[in-house]
Amino acid sequence: MRQILFVQGGGADVHDTWDNTLVDSLRRELGAGYEVSYPRMPNEGDPSFPPWRAALEHELDGLQAGAVVVGHSIGGTILIHTLAEYAPNASLGAIVLIATPFVGAGGWPSEDIESCSDLGARLPRGVPVALYHGEKDDTVPVAHAELYARAIPQARVHRLPGRDHQLGNDLSEVASDIRKIASSRTDVRR
Repeated sequence: MRQILFVQGGGADVHDTWDNTLVDSLRRELGAGYEVSYPRMPNEGDPSFPPWRAALEHELDGLQAGAVVVGHSIGGTILIHTLAEYAPNASLGAIVLIATPFVGAGGWPSEDIESCSDLGARLPRGVPVALYHGEKDDTVPVAHAELYARAIPQARVHRLPGRDHQLGNDLSEVASDIRKIASSRTDVRR
């Protein structure tokens, strides 16, 4: 059973009102053989790096080798910055970011997340990174995917035409890529 950790975005009731639909789509599209964990993040209406990072470290430490981590929106931002600073106990199968705001030059400012132009060099080595961004996203401009592509040169960027911040509540492309990665991936330690 391949573990998937899905990190929600931020905002009032996002866990139960918005991102649960993304998780339902991912579960349906992945099918049997995958266990999707979807923890509620602390104070989701006002996400902050320190408490979310602590919660993510706890979740990451419970994963088995080959687990895939998926972050949506600000949850993806906090996830990628946590992974740049913290090595999980088990090797990851992949890192997936969906409609994720970039913190730094050209992106969004943050009081508690430092900009990191060499993000890719600080991530677990050998772990595939995939970015998915809807071209019709009016919450996080699609240009943020390109900023991540520069900071994480090994990342594969998927710009999805006609899709919004929630990718139309359809994670079929994400699930397809997770299945491909899972079938070809050998686990690598940092």
